Amino acid sequence: MMGTMIPQNVEKKKGGMVTMPFIFANEVCEKLAVVGFSTNMMSYLTGQLHLPITMAANTLNNFGGTAALTPLLGAFVSDAFAGRFWTITIASIIYQIGMISLTVSAVLPNLRPPACNKTSGQICERADSGQLAVLYISLLLTALGSGGIRPCVVSFGADQFDENDPREKTTTWKFFNWYYFCMGASILVANTGIVYIQDNVGWGWGLGVPTIVMALSIIAFVFGYPMYRHIDPAGSPFTRLVQVCVAAYRKRKVAMVSDPARMLYENEELDAPISVGGKLIHTKNMKFLDKAAIVTENDNLTTNNPWELSTVHRVEELKTLVRMGPIWVTGILLITAAAQQNTFALQQAKSMNRHLTNTFKIPAASMSVFVQLAMLLTIALYDKVLVPLARRFTGLDRGITFLTRIGIGLGVSLLGTMAAGFVEVRRKNAASAAGLIDKPDATIPISVFWIVPLHALHGVAEAFTSIGYLEFFYDQAPESMRSTGPALFWLSISAGSYVSTLLVSLVHKYSAGPDGSNWLPDNNLNRGKLEYLYWLITLLQLLNLIYYLFCTKFYTFKPIKPRKQEEEGPIEGGAEDTLHHLA
Repeated sequence: MMGTMIPQNVEKKKGGMVTMPFIFANEVCEKLAVVGFSTNMMSYLTGQLHLPITMAANTLNNFGGTAALTPLLGAFVSDAFAGRFWTITIASIIYQIGMISLTVSAVLPNLRPPACNKTSGQICERADSGQLAVLYISLLLTALGSGGIRPCVVSFGADQFDENDPREKTTTWKFFNWYYFCMGASILVANTGIVYIQDNVGWGWGLGVPTIVMALSIIAFVFGYPMYRHIDPAGSPFTRLVQVCVAAYRKRKVAMVSDPARMLYENEELDAPISVGGKLIHTKNMKFLDKAAIVTENDNLTTNNPWELSTVHRVEELKTLVRMGPIWVTGILLITAAAQQNTFALQQAKSMNRHLTNTFKIPAASMSVFVQLAMLLTIALYDKVLVPLARRFTGLDRGITFLTRIGIGLGVSLLGTMAAGFVEVRRKNAASAAGLIDKPDATIPISVFWIVPLHALHGVAEAFTSIGYLEFFYDQAPESMRSTGPALFWLSISAGSYVSTLLVSLVHKYSAGPDGSNWLPDNNLNRGKLEYLYWLITLLQLLNLIYYLFCTKFYTFKPIKPRKQEEEGPIEGGAEDTLHHLA
């Protein structure tokens, strides 16, 4: 084992709480922009471009899936060579171009079909291929931009605190709560103010305001550059993972050493750039990967070819990601359930009585404000009430482990989806009693506030699961892949969106009857069986929750020896969770 000085590629005197206003300002403005055009996009696609409901829902689900898939690309660019600051800055500019393109398409008449009045029975002309091309290009640019922003902002914020400093480590997990709180507050403003502008002033201003706000977010973020704590990229993490696999395959026939913890290859100098905070130590599972670190007579320790010999730290990087996989999978169905809130739940709200007074009617898209209100209230109570209370019983600084937090959220989300089916039955019964079953554009005499408890449950679930997953991926990801960790969070959102698209398409196809009936009809939900879709998702969520409990029972936490405690024994990255994990 070779010793060496740890490179000072981390600026120790920078960062801390002083940088939070700039990072939070960027997040607030960025989310105002993102949510400002995405929340009400269902109305834009059906009302302005005259797309069928199912096509519009699948367009949004596909866009959401693509936007959540691109963070893998952003994470690679950030961790490999660009660093988080420049990745965020360049990605924000790309996003800005997409927003400008979308705004222009809403302003220029030749980029959208002619206006029409559906209530008068007029047949509306659907957007042609050219108009849809402009829409798709705009959405693609915003998806690429978000791919650089999403995995890096949360990691960049957490980077401002030294995890080897006990005082700053406590601040790190609080950062995740307040990061998500600021994000939720901005979404709340977007779901009210910007949606109101879109519905009552026009889509030109409705998309223009988020575009301007996005420009402000770039300025706010760049302004804080001199104060940030920057961590230099340490080369492509994905290349290192492939090197471990190749080395393990080449040595698949080599006999395993008798004492892996002591006899496998270590190289402090080689691993120094990717283990500034601490080095990963050997674990006993996935022994076939350990062969990549066995030194044979053919290995040249001087030249050290990583395609033939890997260090224990690099082998454990791969093991850590593999162990995270089963937990990652559990987030997919959670997003599949939540995706219905921006598609079919919006269509439900549009058909219900939304009047607060005789003259003021709540925009349908603004009903999601109750998701954000419930989420914000839960986060505030979690940090101020639940954590101190739970700390008395668990002895953990964070109150409960992130695995317990995720499990609670999965259960609450299941209840919200199940209840949504019963509300849909009541909505259709009200339509039938009023003789409005065959009048999809008529207002049904049932208050839209029947949807509020469902949105509130999903808000509570999001406060538990989303922050829990972010904590889990950041805490358990190898140090050199701290952008990749949050990217996995967004990748689960991508997968969940695509699963939602697939599920909706399959249900729409196979529930079609010879008489034209369908669970999810294109033009009249009153004649559909949307509640069956909700209950099908509920069943899948129940199976998913059981699977999650099984995964947490056998999960092995990342074992790390912090640099500042090199002379003390190894400390598990999630040691507190090892003792108190959800069983």
